[in-house]
Amino acid sequence: MAANDALSSSHRSIVATLLFVEAAIVLALGLWLVFFSFTHENEELAPLLGEISFAALGALGLFAAGRGYARGKNYGRSPAILANLIALGVAYYQIQGAFYIGAVIILALALPTLYFAFVIAKNENS
Repeated sequence: MAANDALSSSHRSIVATLLFVEAAIVLALGLWLVFFSFTHENEELAPLLGEISFAALGALGLFAAGRGYARGKNYGRSPAILANLIALGVAYYQIQGAFYIGAVIILALALPTLYFAFVIAKNENS
């Protein structure tokens, strides 16, 4: 049982780290949109503010889920799984649009996060 707890703790730290990285990337994209809004003139304000606020809320949610995993709590499990399942859909559409580097980056973060999150859920519920 102790080895299983150590393995679960190791998986939790991996998931937490990946979620923190995802949060940083989403926040960086939101900050890039802020910079973009100052450097380009012909932008619609309402959609831009919506995208920036969505990026900020998404980064906050991923950060909170990562903290939950790091602290051994379960409140971060469902949001982390849902966000990464959505990321798989985003990667699919990026592949369809021939933006392969973006899809590879998303898949490199989403797939291991999902795998370890499901392993943790399976081990804790058995």
